[in-house]
Amino acid sequence: MEDTAKYLIHADVTADGVVERSDVVGAIFGQTEGLLGDELDLRDLRQSGKVGRIDVEISSSNGTSHGHLTIATGLDKVETATLAASLETITRVGPCRADLEVTEIEDVRAAKRRAVVDRAKELLRTGFDDSVMSSEEILAEVRQYVRVEDITEYGGLPAGPRVADSDAIVVVEGRADVLTLLKYGIKNAIAVEGTNVPDAVADLTRERTVTAFLDGDRGGELILEELSQVGDVDFVAFAPAGTSVEDLDHHQLFAALRNKVPYDAVAETNTPRDAVAATDGSATPAPAVDDAPAAPASRPVVPDAAPTCTSDDADADEESESEAEPAPETVYEHASAVVREGTDRVRFLDGAGEILEEADAGEAYDVLEDLDEVPTTVLLDAILGQRLLDLAADRGVERIVARSLGQFTKRPVGVRIHAIDDVAERPPD
Repeated sequence: MEDTAKYLIHADVTADGVVERSDVVGAIFGQTEGLLGDELDLRDLRQSGKVGRIDVEISSSNGTSHGHLTIATGLDKVETATLAASLETITRVGPCRADLEVTEIEDVRAAKRRAVVDRAKELLRTGFDDSVMSSEEILAEVRQYVRVEDITEYGGLPAGPRVADSDAIVVVEGRADVLTLLKYGIKNAIAVEGTNVPDAVADLTRERTVTAFLDGDRGGELILEELSQVGDVDFVAFAPAGTSVEDLDHHQLFAALRNKVPYDAVAETNTPRDAVAATDGSATPAPAVDDAPAAPASRPVVPDAAPTCTSDDADADEESESEAEPAPETVYEHASAVVREGTDRVRFLDGAGEILEEADAGEAYDVLEDLDEVPTTVLLDAILGQRLLDLAADRGVERIVARSLGQFTKRPVGVRIHAIDDVAERPPD
């Protein structure tokens, strides 16, 4: 509807009590029904695509709710004005007395024309560059720009944008390592910039769940030793022997993170890199040097289905510190692991059932909005509300399994929604 909208109706709403978005939307449909006849019935206009979705932002304080709503229309001026006027007949929202006032009817085309003129002037000044770049140079420059734009600083050190607010962090060696992790969507990494661990990193490790992800060389081991002395380390991961984190491709990087092990498992060894490799099953420990029979190799730690560091707010303590159970394979198994177990998490799956992202349930909307790849299934250990359902429909999500379903003013036909208690002991259809 945004591409074909001619006008935007802006209105303010005030209610003498605490109300939510769904209450406002319900009042609009309910109290304007039949008011203007069949040709301007709001439900019919929505179904025909002549009116877009109703966007409502509302908040409450001191027992009173205030908000703003926007409706996009493809109607002509007279019809749009009439529809806008009908909104002001609303006197109640939910159980509360309310007042709705139209503040503006914006001509979208006029705004676009102004934007076109302004942009054309700018292009005339700056857009005609005589230099010619190859396709490879263009792509390389754009990629570098995106990566550098994402990188920030924490305590004067290179860091991803989520380090300051994430419950878990990944400690790496240098700025190039942070950029590599950003390239693959990991936004909670911070660099120590050498073997002398800065106080900012040491202090941060005492407050967060920490994964040390280091180069597969002696320098990585020295940084781990220093970090363990001045801070707290929960998990350890190394790049393959002789390689650096910054040189890893997508598969190698996430394989290394999936094979991370608890720090306690390597703390007593002189060669933590070998201990990590032996624990994850990718190498065999050195034989014992005394005459006693050699101890059996540690059993492999089976990682969770998704590395805990694949998202901006992923928790590094999701992997079990002992033998983990086999990773879920079906949608039902994922739903049981996330929702039936009461994890307060949300998990996003692609069409093959692979995990795209996982986060706290309260961050479900923001994470879904930011995901580059559209998930096929969303598993939510929380009540599914209208706002998240609308976003899922807009993005093309096919199925949602939630702890329970909220009250909906509309249920998009393109999204199948299930409460976990209604899901049989098999993947939902």
